[in-house]
Amino acid sequence: MKTDKIVFAIFRLVASLTIAFLLFVILYIVKEGIGVINLKFLTANWEHRDITKGGIFPAILGTIYVTVMTAVFSIPLGVGAAIFLNEYARAGRTVRLIKMAIRNLAGVPSVVYGLFGLAAFVYFFGFGESIIAASLTLAVMTLPWVITSSEEALKGVPNDFRLASYALGATKWQTIKNAILPYALPGVLTGAIIGLARAMGETAPLLFTGAVFYIRRLPNSPFDRFMSLPYHTYVLATQHASPYAKTYAAATATVLIAIVFIMIASATIIRYRYRKARRW
Repeated sequence: MKTDKIVFAIFRLVASLTIAFLLFVILYIVKEGIGVINLKFLTANWEHRDITKGGIFPAILGTIYVTVMTAVFSIPLGVGAAIFLNEYARAGRTVRLIKMAIRNLAGVPSVVYGLFGLAAFVYFFGFGESIIAASLTLAVMTLPWVITSSEEALKGVPNDFRLASYALGATKWQTIKNAILPYALPGVLTGAIIGLARAMGETAPLLFTGAVFYIRRLPNSPFDRFMSLPYHTYVLATQHASPYAKTYAAATATVLIAIVFIMIASATIIRYRYRKARRW
């Protein structure tokens, strides 16, 4: 009993230190950058010669474009793969190997995905450095998260639902569509949104596939290059010569953190509302 208390105290201390460190980092960034953020900073174009006179609207827009297109590519593919693996594929060595490969892909460094995107989408498919090449690269990077979370959500639906549906004469697909997916949807959406939030903050894949620090015009098509918040922050923090660069990097990072928090809060609300409505 005494040992349990000591172990519990150690776990609580580790968890508290981790949360405290994370909060310290976020609060430090917000403190450094909050003074710069105003309506003009959020809605104006970037001013390359004097960074104090411009804003980050192109970077916000580019980040949203890439995130939306990443969701379009990754969520249908990820959910479809999860449905196949959980509902159709027979358990065996091949399926186990596929699942193991998917788990391992989730741990591959993002810079490797960037190199893959450069070779596959920029050069092989000929998309060039563009929004669509970056989106497809991030979609490939996000797929393991979407597949894994969707699969776990499908497993969470009681098997009695399937048996009851079959007993009423429903087909396999009718059972999936009407008796399983509606109840698995909260877990699917939560995992997808958290995966997209992670992708939104990545810099390395965008560095290889189309992000630029400064561009004179907004992108007009998926084949244009674009500005993005994480890459913009990276350049300001490490390469820009302006004495205000660090402050503006913190401000850009603060905006990125706010967008990611909004996405995670949305996922939390969705999960809470669906769990509240659950009847089993």
